[in-house]
Amino acid sequence: MLSLTLLFLATWHGDVMMGSAAKSGDASILESIRAKQEQISKAEKEKNGLKKNLSDVQGIKKSLESKKKDLNNYIAELDNQIAQIEQRMNDLKEQITSKEAEITETQAQVEDALAREKGQMDSMIVRAQQMYEKRSNLMSDLLLSASGIGDFLNRAEFMEKLVTYDKEQWTNFQNYRKYVELCERQLELEKEILDQTKENVQLEQNTLEIFMEQKKRDIEAYQSDIENKEKAIEEYEAMIKQQDEEIKALELAIEADRKRLSVMRTYDGGTFTFPLASYTRVSDPYGWRIHPILKVKQFHNGIDLAAPKGTAIYAAYNGVVVAAAYSPTMGNYVMIDHGDNLYTIYMHASTLKVQANAVVSKGDTIALVGSTGRSTGNHLHFSVRKDGEYVSPTDYITLP
Repeated sequence: MLSLTLLFLATWHGDVMMGSAAKSGDASILESIRAKQEQISKAEKEKNGLKKNLSDVQGIKKSLESKKKDLNNYIAELDNQIAQIEQRMNDLKEQITSKEAEITETQAQVEDALAREKGQMDSMIVRAQQMYEKRSNLMSDLLLSASGIGDFLNRAEFMEKLVTYDKEQWTNFQNYRKYVELCERQLELEKEILDQTKENVQLEQNTLEIFMEQKKRDIEAYQSDIENKEKAIEEYEAMIKQQDEEIKALELAIEADRKRLSVMRTYDGGTFTFPLASYTRVSDPYGWRIHPILKVKQFHNGIDLAAPKGTAIYAAYNGVVVAAAYSPTMGNYVMIDHGDNLYTIYMHASTLKVQANAVVSKGDTIALVGSTGRSTGNHLHFSVRKDGEYVSPTDYITLP
C-alpha cells in the first residue's frame, strides 16, 4: 500500500508540474484568442467595405455629360477619372499581395494551433489512462492508509488539487479548440477577402475599358461628324496651335532663366536612343499627311509609335526635365532640355515617372505609354524641337 501511495504521489507531482505549465499556457492561449477575435472583426469590416469603394460607372458618366460641349474639358475630366480608376486598381493589387502574405501566415498559425491542440489531447489521454489503471479503490486506500488526521487532511487536499488540475486540463483543451476554430475562421475570411479583391480588380478593369472606349468613340464621333467637319478642323488646328504655344512658352521661360542665371547647357552631339524598348512601329510619320479622321492635309510635328499601355518610355538623351505635366491636348507629357536649344517631347503617357527639374540620362524611364489627352489609342507621340522649330525625329534617332 505504501508503494502504491508513493507511486500515486509521484505521478500526481508530475501532473502538478505539468499543471503549472498548463496554467501559464492557459493565460497565453486566452490572450491569443482575444487577439484572434480582434483580427477576425477587422477582417469582417474589411470584407464588408470592399464593394463600397468600387467606381460608380453611371455616376461618373452623369458627371461627365455636362462637360461634353467643351471637348478639352471633357477629355481632361475623363483622363482624371481614368487615372483615379487606375490608382484604385494599383491599390487593390497591392492589397492582393499583402493578403496572400497574410493567408500564408494564418495557415501557419492554423497548423501550429492544431499541433498544440493535439498535444493537449495527448496529455489528457495519458492522464485518463493513468486514472483508469489506478482506479481500483485508489482514493479510498489512499485516505484509509493515513497515519493520522493531519496526514488524512494533506491527502484529501492532494486529491482536491488533482481534481482541480483535471478540470483545468479540460478547460485548456476547450480553449485550444476555440483558438483552432478562430484561426480557421480567420483563414476562411482572408480567402474570401482575397477572392473579392481579385473580383474588384476585374470590375475596375472592366470600368476602365468602358471609359477608354467611350473616350475613343466620343473623340472620333466629334471629329467625323459631317456637320461639324469644318469646326473640327478649326479645333484641330487650334489644338496644334495651343500645343505649340505651350511648348514655346516653356522654351522662352527656360531661355529667360538661362540669361538670368548665366547658365548654358550644351548638346555634345551624342546619338539618341530609341524612346521605346521593343515597340518600334511608326503608326504615323513626321511631316505632312492626310489626317486619318478629318481627311484633310495636316502637318504632324512628330512620330507616333504604337505600343501597349504601360510600355516604358525612355529619355532619348541626357538632359533636364523642363516639364512633366498634363494638358488636355497632349495628355500627360514630358519635355526634356538637352542643351543648345534642343528639346524632346513625349506625349499621351498614362503615367509620368519624373518631375520638372529632374536630371535624366539617356535610357532612363520617364513615363509609361498611354492614351491621355487628344488620343484615341495607346501610343507615344515623340517630337524633337531645335531652335524653336519642330524637326524630324529621324534626324536624331534611327528607325528600324
